[in-house]
Amino acid sequence: MNKFAVNLTTIFTEVPFLERFKKAQECGFSYVECQFPYNYSIDEIQRELVRNDLSMVLLNLPPGNWEKGDRGLGVDPNRVDEFKTSVMEGIKYATALNVPRIHCMAGIVSKDDCETAKDIYLENLHYAGTEMAKHGLTILLEPINQFDMPGYFLSDIRQAKEILGTLGLQNIKIQFDFYHIQRIHGNPLAFFQQYADVVGHIQIADVPGRNQPGAGEMDYQSIFQYLNDTYQGYIGLEYTPLGKSQDSFEWLRAGGK
Repeated sequence: MNKFAVNLTTIFTEVPFLERFKKAQECGFSYVECQFPYNYSIDEIQRELVRNDLSMVLLNLPPGNWEKGDRGLGVDPNRVDEFKTSVMEGIKYATALNVPRIHCMAGIVSKDDCETAKDIYLENLHYAGTEMAKHGLTILLEPINQFDMPGYFLSDIRQAKEILGTLGLQNIKIQFDFYHIQRIHGNPLAFFQQYADVVGHIQIADVPGRNQPGAGEMDYQSIFQYLNDTYQGYIGLEYTPLGKSQDSFEWLRAGGK
């Protein structure tokens, strides 16, 4: 059975963040993930995980200043020290909260700076992967589409696979978001079949609105059927619910798992 992890950054936004853990438990989830937990102390988050019998399976490294447009620090040659600090902060939260996977956002880059950005990104990822390996952590790279995030450096799954091959670190994997792959390449199930051996985590949302499965044009029935038979990991529900969050799981109750 697929292990669905509700994303507490995008779902249950009707209530403050620390109250979303209880909402996840009330809706029957055992696993959660989130993007950036750093506005809350480890103790606060740990309390909610324990109180609600939940496990957190994924978080992101600090992305820089999100409000000012940062979407990760990995490709910025002027912020290498800040990137290294973010890695240490991510490791601190992940190890304390028993989170096994950390997504590292690449960042925004202009076309003229792509080559320099690639070199810095590889150096930063080698540092991050090496440090995380000391703690048994997996670092994830996620191709993100240019429609939602213009200028994002990592926007092709083939590019992500090439980076993995260049680095040669066993604890660096691809975060495969069916929504983003549909936006970037189309036919996401075929791409998953091709790259499954390097996938460390899955996320889902429907196209075009990035809402729950069944709210758009993607054939999630076929996707789930395939994943049920072949995939043993977690599936993050990183979507924006249409309607109330607790009502957005009808697809799951109807057979998504």
